[in-house]
Amino acid sequence: MRIWLFAFLVCAASIGAAQAQEDKKTDDLKPADPDTGESTVEETTLGLLPSPFEKQGVKFAVTYIGEVLGNPSGGQKQSAVYEDRFNFAIDVDLEKLVGLKQLTFHANAFRIDGGGLSRGDLLNFMVASGIEALPSTRLYEAWFEQKWGTKLALRAGQLAADTEFMTAKYTDVFTNASLGWPAGLSLNMPSGGPSPPLAAMGTRLRADVTDNLTLVGAVFDGNAAGPGTNDPQLRDRYGLNFRVNDPPLLLGEAQFQWNAEKGDPGLAGKFKIGGWRHFGDFTDQRLNASGISLANPASGGMPANLSGDFGVYSVFEQKLYRIGNDVDRGIGVFARVSYSPPDRNLIDLYADGGIEFTGLSDQRPKDKFGIAAGYARVSPWAQALDADFQQLIGLAWPARSFEGLITAVYQYEVRAGWTLQPNLQYIVHPGGGATNPLGTLPGKVLKDAAVFGLRTVLKF
Repeated sequence: MRIWLFAFLVCAASIGAAQAQEDKKTDDLKPADPDTGESTVEETTLGLLPSPFEKQGVKFAVTYIGEVLGNPSGGQKQSAVYEDRFNFAIDVDLEKLVGLKQLTFHANAFRIDGGGLSRGDLLNFMVASGIEALPSTRLYEAWFEQKWGTKLALRAGQLAADTEFMTAKYTDVFTNASLGWPAGLSLNMPSGGPSPPLAAMGTRLRADVTDNLTLVGAVFDGNAAGPGTNDPQLRDRYGLNFRVNDPPLLLGEAQFQWNAEKGDPGLAGKFKIGGWRHFGDFTDQRLNASGISLANPASGGMPANLSGDFGVYSVFEQKLYRIGNDVDRGIGVFARVSYSPPDRNLIDLYADGGIEFTGLSDQRPKDKFGIAAGYARVSPWAQALDADFQQLIGLAWPARSFEGLITAVYQYEVRAGWTLQPNLQYIVHPGGGATNPLGTLPGKVLKDAAVFGLRTVLKF
């Protein structure tokens, strides 16, 4: 509780300093749709959803994503799935509605159906789809946000971290989940961290210190689903756990941007550096409390408990080419990298990068095409456990090393509010090349997988 209080005091103390800065409008302060990365307040839609109370400050948004995915080769087995997700959102401007100055409310809920290709067939780290989840109807985010001018915003409630931390602008065309919330975070944090489909109770402060520097800090309950050994989505089936007593998770990020103002003649870019710190207990990837390898039957299969965990990361994005004065059209690149201690994390080193082409044709100004690659290294501690199994059982026992991803996506705008996205993914060494030796399929070899998909997005 002292940590929560300290974070609140830091947020409050920052208000005075940030209020002195000149106002600068930023889209980052608007609630984002977790499926598309666009603002739920100003996104382009089909215009089919009535908004009778928009003048009073109440806006509704509904997004449907449906996709078919199949792996004709690789993984644990070959399969094809259809999955979909409705995202129902409401945004309320409480200044317009009841006169509470610069106070807003946002909430959204998911209706999820279908199966998951990664969960049941690929068994890979970088989940093939950002909408993959167990079938459910669940609350996702529900928060209030107080702004002071356009320089400072304090958000509190049930929050997600994936739209604000370790993000890159030019990843929005990709459908693989790790090109949103990276596997270097989701696999290392309890319950996957505050990201779809599980948000967590918390508070976030964002301050535009200068035109070129933004600071973002947040404190979350460290385990949205709570402790347990079964699937976190089953422990928080409806998104209503609202937990606040778990050891906290802290995230912080500094963002340095250039040519970010509307009308700047130069090409916009951004560099981010950040990190996270979790105050809970984590399990050793190789040893038990007595220092015996978990591969040894004498260990009892009970890993040692280690106190706390952390990670550091950086993000770079840069517009390379802009078409006229349109800030959206052109060519942009991104790169991200993260590191966490190898003794308590399955993935100690993660990196991805890619290029996105937007509206290069005057006839197709909203179409996008992207190519990206990702790399997730199995930590040396976990690799050492595999080597221990090889010593006991023989060299035929498979060893994990890394998982790689190459993906290409084209986003075709059928009309405003409706897109189609054929996509291709090639996964090298799914699960690092083998399943977890302590899992339900110990030591099973997983072959490289080709995944083909077609996604449709409808914004009503």
